[in-house]
Amino acid sequence: MHGFPRAVAAVVALLALSAPARADRWIASWTGSAQGPYPTGNATAQPELGFAFPSPERGARDQTFRLIVRPDVWGGQTRIRLSNVFGTRPVTFDDVFVGLQQSGAAIVEGTNAAVQFGGKTSVTIPVGESVVSDPVTLGFVRPSAAALLRGRKLAVSFHVAGESGPMTWHAKALTTSYLTTPGDGSKSSEIAETDFPFSTTSWYFLDEVDMSVADRTQLIVAFGDSITDGTGTTINGDDRWPDVLSRRLHARFGDDYVVVNQGIGGNQVAGPPDYSPDKSFAGGPSAISRLDRDVISLPGVAAVIWMEGINDFGAADAAVETVEDGYSKGVARLREHIPGVTIVAATLTSALHSIIVTHGRVEVDAKRKALNEFLRTAKIFDGVIDFDAVTFDAATGEIKPAMQPSSSTGGPGDKLHPNRAGYAAMGNAIALEMITTHK
Repeated sequence: MHGFPRAVAAVVALLALSAPARADRWIASWTGSAQGPYPTGNATAQPELGFAFPSPERGARDQTFRLIVRPDVWGGQTRIRLSNVFGTRPVTFDDVFVGLQQSGAAIVEGTNAAVQFGGKTSVTIPVGESVVSDPVTLGFVRPSAAALLRGRKLAVSFHVAGESGPMTWHAKALTTSYLTTPGDGSKSSEIAETDFPFSTTSWYFLDEVDMSVADRTQLIVAFGDSITDGTGTTINGDDRWPDVLSRRLHARFGDDYVVVNQGIGGNQVAGPPDYSPDKSFAGGPSAISRLDRDVISLPGVAAVIWMEGINDFGAADAAVETVEDGYSKGVARLREHIPGVTIVAATLTSALHSIIVTHGRVEVDAKRKALNEFLRTAKIFDGVIDFDAVTFDAATGEIKPAMQPSSSTGGPGDKLHPNRAGYAAMGNAIALEMITTHK
């Protein structure tokens, strides 16, 4: 999808970048998998959006989005990818800006930079397609500020001209972003929060942010379902297991490795068999069908960590063999299109006795254990991370009691999704040597 445009943009970036330590490649620094048309999906702690989006069929109407994302690494230049993959009509975006978030919807003065597409300030994206922007220089990113920028967030603002129709989105951001009132026009260049009265815990249209980096930097993609997406952990805390892994990598190797999250709440390995805006599913398209867009198309991929399957068993009653076959086909496709990629499987954590009754059944747990045995013994992977081992309570067969209460919305939790403590244990259990070239 990106090959030739990415190559051209990379050349332009090299010519334009004036920093002494010139970057010479692009890498995906943040992702939020496009999973379907709003409101189909499993958002967490979502405010009432009826005032911001009165009609899902009409979508956004002459209004501005200010999406807050956390790049895993910063570079002197950035570019973004806007997606209309699950739309039903062309969408026009204009007045696109990127800036350093101050707090809330406010942007640090002097950092909000305009983004262009093919030298123009607006772009119309056809149905089913996505567009990568031109490179834009981030003047506030300097080597001397690298430590201070780590963990800071980027505000990506854009105006939807007219009506968008059904909006391509990522439901479970676990991060607060901001919206103007319908009909308020373009507010992207404003750095104050005044014109953004509505909040959301989802991302819309934006599914990738790239940064210009040193040639040695490598990308690790966390790929999976809600337990990769982060259900149960803190809102705005960046405490998913991929976040924990990222901090460990940066503490040890600086910016040699970047981690992005391509989890979707409710996602399945093999199902559903068909997916379209008119035939949408809360868990998004199957993992197999989204590999090209969510992994293969990303620049800089060196390793993939794949954890998935509990929804195939709980929601779809799929056979273990069906999920094993999906993994086998997916691994073969990744190896075909990403030469030298490291592919690591992660075992499924327990859902036994979950209040989500489809998933809490004894039959589902038996299938989970059988799939874990396949993941541990199959020769198709380069390694296996045993998330089950670090979260399993032998006395009950459930995830450990301390990992059950929800860190997102409070309460006892659902016995399916770990909380902050659970994700911390998972992220800290990963042997870094398994996914890096530093042996």
